[in-house]
Amino acid sequence: MIQNEKKYLIKLFDPYISKEEAKTTTKVIQSKFWASGSGTNNVKKFEDAFLKYTKSKNCIAVNSGTAALHLALSLFNIENKEVLVPSLTFVSSVNAILYNRGKPIFVDIDSKNLCIDIMDIKKKITKKTGAIIIVDFAGMPANIEEIKKIADKNKIPVIEDAAHSAGAIHNGKRIGSHLDAVCFSFHPVKNLAMPTGGAICINNKNIKKSKKILQSLRWCGIENRKKFQYDVGRLGWNYYMNEISAAIGLVQLKKLDFANRKRRSVAKKYSSKLKIKNKMPYSDDCVYHFYWIRVKNREKFMKKMYEKGIETGIHYNPVHKMLHYKSKIKLPITEQVANEIVSIPTHPNLTNSEVNKIIHAVNNLYDS
Repeated sequence: MIQNEKKYLIKLFDPYISKEEAKTTTKVIQSKFWASGSGTNNVKKFEDAFLKYTKSKNCIAVNSGTAALHLALSLFNIENKEVLVPSLTFVSSVNAILYNRGKPIFVDIDSKNLCIDIMDIKKKITKKTGAIIIVDFAGMPANIEEIKKIADKNKIPVIEDAAHSAGAIHNGKRIGSHLDAVCFSFHPVKNLAMPTGGAICINNKNIKKSKKILQSLRWCGIENRKKFQYDVGRLGWNYYMNEISAAIGLVQLKKLDFANRKRRSVAKKYSSKLKIKNKMPYSDDCVYHFYWIRVKNREKFMKKMYEKGIETGIHYNPVHKMLHYKSKIKLPITEQVANEIVSIPTHPNLTNSEVNKIIHAVNNLYDS
């Protein structure tokens, strides 16, 4: 390499875009109609399209996955109740419990797929439990049927954090149609990318009532709007999706299945060719938001990967170890995995030579 030459870096995440996103963005900007709390125009089109795509009973667009989790949990009155949640997740999954005045109860994970552990749910569920949050870690659907059986027996809802799993499949159906509330994130690094965005798919018994409540909550509690008149019936937030994000989302949704197939192709290659023992399993149902491996001497490994021009990451530092949530609870699998896990790229912009380079680098460093 020539001295001072800028090193080419294979990114961990890279949005899969074309000229169509730029074209539709320009169209919205030129229209000068960029946002509406009432969720009309492109926002409504995106809600309808995502509803059709997931085959859920209803869909509400919001401005982030965090907002989706916050509002979804508010439907189920968890105040002063315990909510079971995995600790190996982004902190929003747990923050949403506190926003709704619930108490997080951290649950360990399954070492094979890093989703919430069924046996630990059974150990920790009590009469005080108000809900279960499951996380589709790295795009791998959790064991929905078994968790739903436990929840139904205890008459509590299940909220799915599907921030990683837009387009994933479970028992032949797309994620979004199975549980009481399913929350998506459309952050720029996600499989379906927007500047900002999220959605709640709702499938509970009170669909019309839930939809009305969520529409009000995402727009400062506003309801009964008629022309210039409106009322505020509850405390709400400024959580609505903007028109630019929705327009980009409509383009992204059309290419989501193709992009996810490319991610699966990369993951399948990793699964067969990486020599490392502890790695993410392959499943046709998964959408591989990223691919995880587990290594010793992680800091050294990640530094060497960067030196080879490959960006890696850590998903995640366990929430129960963080200052705000500091807990004496022991989660042995979570804690071991959290010290070893490394995320490697799966995004659809990867070329075959880049995938081979990643495989070669991991295998060489794993052997050393």
